[in-house]
Amino acid sequence: MKADQSLGSHTSLVLAVASVATLMVVAVMAMDLFADHALGTDAQLAWRAQLKKVDAALANNDVSAAELAWRETYAAALKSRHWEGMVAVGDACWQVGDAGGFHHAARAKARQSYLTALFRARGEGSVDGVLRVAERFAELGDRDVVEQCIRVAWTVAAQAKDPLAQQSVRAFTERWEARALEAEPLNFTQ
Repeated sequence: MKADQSLGSHTSLVLAVASVATLMVVAVMAMDLFADHALGTDAQLAWRAQLKKVDAALANNDVSAAELAWRETYAAALKSRHWEGMVAVGDACWQVGDAGGFHHAARAKARQSYLTALFRARGEGSVDGVLRVAERFAELGDRDVVEQCIRVAWTVAAQAKDPLAQQSVRAFTERWEARALEAEPLNFTQ
């Protein structure tokens, strides 16, 4: 009987140790996952440092160096897993494309960066991020995506239950609707 109790105690101890070890692994993985999301981490600093290289190359009218630095900025922004870097990369792409005379290709790459930023902002629950992306798509003239961004922003604001976030979405939506009305031609001959 003592052997049965000893075996039971040993089994319980092994299960307890295994459970604690599993919880520690999960905790470490969660910390690692969220560590790269913190502002000021190496990943965040890397895309900002690369972005300065893009700016410096453009200031020197060195388009090829700016394009190379932009590629490095893009890679660093992807690694950061934040929306801010992807918006900055899209903006930089516009600048490099304008300086190099490849506007259409630059707009397409910027669009991809902004879409990535949209998904990241939604995932982070950032109304500010979603609205910033909506502004960029408005500048691109992509009305359908701006409308989609507004819907995403409303959803994110509702999930956050933040009155200021909802107010920001409302203000953006009103500005967008006013701009859309101004852009539509009036047709009096129908």
